[in-house]
Amino acid sequence: MFDEARLPDHALMQDPAFAVALRICGQKPVILSGGLILLVRRVAGVKITMLPRAPVPDDLWGKLRQAKLQSCPILLSPDTPCQMPFGLRLRAPRRLAWLTLCKSLEQQRGQLHQKWRNQLRKAEQSAIAVTCYPLAVDQSDEIVKLETAQARQRGYLNWPAPLTMAFASAAPAQTHLFVACHKGQIIAQMLFLSHGKAASYHIGHTTAQGRALGAHNLLMWRAMETLSGIGCQRLDLGLLAAETPGLNRFKLRTGALAHETGGTYLCWHPFARR
Repeated sequence: MFDEARLPDHALMQDPAFAVALRICGQKPVILSGGLILLVRRVAGVKITMLPRAPVPDDLWGKLRQAKLQSCPILLSPDTPCQMPFGLRLRAPRRLAWLTLCKSLEQQRGQLHQKWRNQLRKAEQSAIAVTCYPLAVDQSDEIVKLETAQARQRGYLNWPAPLTMAFASAAPAQTHLFVACHKGQIIAQMLFLSHGKAASYHIGHTTAQGRALGAHNLLMWRAMETLSGIGCQRLDLGLLAAETPGLNRFKLRTGALAHETGGTYLCWHPFARR
């Protein structure tokens, strides 16, 4: 389906399906040699490039020269800390929750925090039915509508709905929607996107009944089981933000560890005009 080389282990925003989704939404990402995905934007009329969630290659300027973008400022946001002597730091490193997926479910369950495991057991003993299927390529899909309304209400940023649906159109096999039903009613949903040897939690929604029954614990557990079964070795649970301590606890009690990114830097080749 994709004509770009797939990196063996990469973040969601460096997956070929993400580049295709951007094109579907009318954007024009640039694929550097080696498969790195570069975003191009204009800010106040100035062309700026961005290399999101990717390691900074040693021959970055050579790759940019090949793409005829060597004269543009570039924003670098590596997934892991690294030396950046030629960049101006714009944002400090952020903390993400990364969960290692075990091949053994017994070992995976043993890594759960006791309180998280108790909530999971409670959910397993309730009459919750869980199904998993690819995200339907339909703008009216319930979880996308609910997420859009929830993001607007709570004031946080996520992918625009058209981009999520474009990703589903580009790579349906990489979308994993887990739905919890109780007595015929949907009480919680979680959407995961897989990329290479990893997967990322993307969006989710629950009801008051879903929270009372621990539905998200059950959905997260089924996701661990399913994603590990298709070869994913790591699950990115997203940002650990100071303003969401309850959500942070939910993520870390799965056995996830806090991972520090490399921050965000603005760089420009001092000899780009030569």
